[in-house]
Amino acid sequence: MCSVPAVGTTAAVVGASSALADVYAAVVGQPAAIDLLRRSAPDPMPAYLFLGPRGSGRRAAAAAFAAEVISTGVTDPTAADRHRRLALAGRHPDVVVFERTGPYISVEQADEISRRSGMAPVETARQVLVLTDFELVREAAPKLLKTIEEPPPPTHFVVIATEIPPELVTIASRCVTVPFRRVPDDEVAAALVHEGSSPEEGAAIAAAVNGDLGRARLLAGDAEFGRRMRAWSGAVDRLDGTGSEVVALASELSAAIEAAGAPLRERQAAELEQLQADEELYGPRRGVSSRMAERHRRELRRHRTDELRMGLDALAARLRGDLVAGARRPSDTVAALAAIDASGEALLFNANERLLVQSVLLACSPEPGARS
Repeated sequence: MCSVPAVGTTAAVVGASSALADVYAAVVGQPAAIDLLRRSAPDPMPAYLFLGPRGSGRRAAAAAFAAEVISTGVTDPTAADRHRRLALAGRHPDVVVFERTGPYISVEQADEISRRSGMAPVETARQVLVLTDFELVREAAPKLLKTIEEPPPPTHFVVIATEIPPELVTIASRCVTVPFRRVPDDEVAAALVHEGSSPEEGAAIAAAVNGDLGRARLLAGDAEFGRRMRAWSGAVDRLDGTGSEVVALASELSAAIEAAGAPLRERQAAELEQLQADEELYGPRRGVSSRMAERHRRELRRHRTDELRMGLDALAARLRGDLVAGARRPSDTVAALAAIDASGEALLFNANERLLVQSVLLACSPEPGARS
């Protein structure tokens, strides 16, 4: 199932242009991509590659594009609006989102994708298959090449990737590439303000998420965000050169990272509840529940990593400010910043979180009795 949030549409669609404006409302900072997709939806090509960084709106754009593709040709406005709303909510039977169930897209998943591409649409004249995390295709790529290159006429693919690794080059050449840029901080902030955040909150969150609008929206519902950032940036004020303070502070920061997952867990619980309601009405769909559970686990792991990176960035910013102000010895600050940089590399290899935080804090600690 698709995890992009539903986008509100009008109760009765009166024209194609107003519907298009509605379905793309959740996509921020991507005017060129939206323009291309709007023009493509009435007569789509077999496959599209949505290429860009995480949080740039690729998933929301995929849901919106799929909504337009499947509703094109539906002459009854009420029926067309229903198809759009279900597609945007990730609940339309003719829009199927494939999530990887392991570290890579498996050959077994490739077989499932090929099988589904040959099936007829359920409710409309077209179906859209969305393939996520496709930079992780690996050995499944050869199996999917023919399927994506020449799908049956009712089937259209949207392939989502952050980059084009060697395994994806040939498949990418068979797709219409739709580039997505990193969303600028000011546009992230403006979107958050439009959705209810204060200008101050919007600016602070935008500065912390590196263009990831999805994460920004999650943090906008997190009342503890500011407190966590202050805890990280203020960590240097508590360090006294003793190991006991390092251990205590690392424990507090790790607990804050754990607590920060609460808004995401609430969103996931609501998504699972919706899936269970849908299954009661329409019956279960093979593999959907297990794929959702795996995606939820992956989202929580990624959320912890994002939280830790964000905290380390706040700590580094404080250290750089102290360096400019002459509040610390330059050699100590440079060493501490080097430790933070090294910790970012270690996160790529699933380093132990608690030990990583302790090592960074130890590098930031003054020698006993040497505080200034």
